[in-house]
Amino acid sequence: MSHPFLDLPPLTAARFAAIERRVAALLDTEADVVITQGEALLPLEGCIRGGARPGSAALNVVTGPYGQTFGNWLRDCGAVVTDLEVPFHTAVTAQQIAGALERHPEIDFVSLVHAEAATGNTNPVAEIGEVVRAHGALFMLDAVASVGAEPLLPDAWGVDLCVIGAQKAMGGPAGVSAVSVSERAWERFAANPAAPRRSYLSLLDWKERWIDGGRKALLHAPAQLEMLALEACLERIEAEGPAALMARHASAAAATRAGALALGGVTPYVHEAGDAAPVATTLRSPAGVDASDLVAKALAVDPSLPLVAGGGALSAEMIRVNHYGVDATCDVVQSSLAALGAALGEHGVGADAEGARRAAAEAWQK
Repeated sequence: MSHPFLDLPPLTAARFAAIERRVAALLDTEADVVITQGEALLPLEGCIRGGARPGSAALNVVTGPYGQTFGNWLRDCGAVVTDLEVPFHTAVTAQQIAGALERHPEIDFVSLVHAEAATGNTNPVAEIGEVVRAHGALFMLDAVASVGAEPLLPDAWGVDLCVIGAQKAMGGPAGVSAVSVSERAWERFAANPAAPRRSYLSLLDWKERWIDGGRKALLHAPAQLEMLALEACLERIEAEGPAALMARHASAAAATRAGALALGGVTPYVHEAGDAAPVATTLRSPAGVDASDLVAKALAVDPSLPLVAGGGALSAEMIRVNHYGVDATCDVVQSSLAALGAALGEHGVGADAEGARRAAAEAWQK
């Protein structure tokens, strides 16, 4: 029996390349774009293992859990790593980056997460890129949570390796990702004898066998359903317009923050609104109230709401409102706040649900 998801014609190399061009247009980049067949951790690890090697020196900026993961990979490659850690309730500054590079002039690789959905902060990449470019280090950016939600200009900002995923603001699949690679990055990979080759982690394989070959023969059978879903979400972004998509996410973040302040009981986890990511708003639960339990009670009101507790050690104190993709709407924000208000009431914490609804609506309109 025929099935629309199973009985599909093979995805051609020409169509694969056309989807890559649409990703490049989204990033406004002239660099090579490689679509990788897996979740974004695949190209992120590939970038680090291609760009770092024994004897290299790396500055790893930690503003959330992914920065911690990158540091582990860099050390595993034999790099000497300097971790620049900042509290998760804030953002790193270009001045902090500059100071670290001045103290460690040997640094030749910098890794940074643009927006940390897990902690709700976002970092000023444009300013940081100027500092890194002046120093001469290779610059890798994890833009999985920021792409589609806020401006992302890897070429203009001097980003050599910009990794994106489609599952957040883009509203697409989780099983496919992409990376833009500058000429400097290709040169670094080619000069690194420890860079993965003939490996699923190898970006060089894609360069040598796909890009240099004129994009005529794919390395392996593509993840067809994920590629078609990526194509569909790119079409949806193009129809809405990237500026409108980013404005919708900014409105969702402003509405959630204003509504939470009016609700009472919870407080923004990221102290300054300017440091808060538009893709997700993190909130601190009241003293003595477990965030995981609060989220469970809120989801009992409506299981479809984009509410989760913080990961790991943050699960007891952090609530995340993941207002990204199709959930970046005023209705979803207001429903999430209402459910949190009801959950707070079950814990004996007073909450102004109507005030939160009004505050969210007013912030959205602004």
